[in-house]
Amino acid sequence: MSDILIVYYSRHGATAQLARHIARGVEEVEGVRARLRQVPPVAPVTEVAAPPEPDTGAPYATHEDLRECAGLILGSPTRFGNMAAPLKHFLDSTSAEWASGSLVGKPAAAFTSTGTQHGGQESTLLSMQLPLLHHGMLIVGLPFTERGLSSTREGGTPYGASHVAGSDGARPVSDTERELARALGRRVADIARRLGASP
Repeated sequence: MSDILIVYYSRHGATAQLARHIARGVEEVEGVRARLRQVPPVAPVTEVAAPPEPDTGAPYATHEDLRECAGLILGSPTRFGNMAAPLKHFLDSTSAEWASGSLVGKPAAAFTSTGTQHGGQESTLLSMQLPLLHHGMLIVGLPFTERGLSSTREGGTPYGASHVAGSDGARPVSDTERELARALGRRVADIARRLGASP
């Protein structure tokens, strides 16, 4: 069984919702399973460490998760058109994986949630793809053969899955956003399987 690692930060739960839909898409591909992981929040003062395991949701991502995965999907809410600091902090700690080449040649993708339709979804997705390129990963997006991509009035871009959560973060994932999220999970899982990527 090959694992597709889904690593995300979710402050209010919208990005975590999207991660679960992507995981369902991953698990629609035979011989592949999703490994959901989150990253802890960061603060300007870091004297108190986060607990080793979160109170709720997925376990925290580790470097071992990265080394063992057959593919990687990153998720973050948008922060001024960029990924959130907790995910960037986690990626900044992956020098050993970069030096060893443990992610080279594996498929990777990104997903995001924003408060508004024009809240920086595409630039956030691109910001997450840059470190993946430095790791030598193969970037996977959503092709326009996914019908929802041409008709969506909510989230969904060729750069990755996305969700418009509303200014209060309470808008549920729409049918189209859900379909596109599952499609992204399936694409990464299928490409990992066809590449024969293994831990």
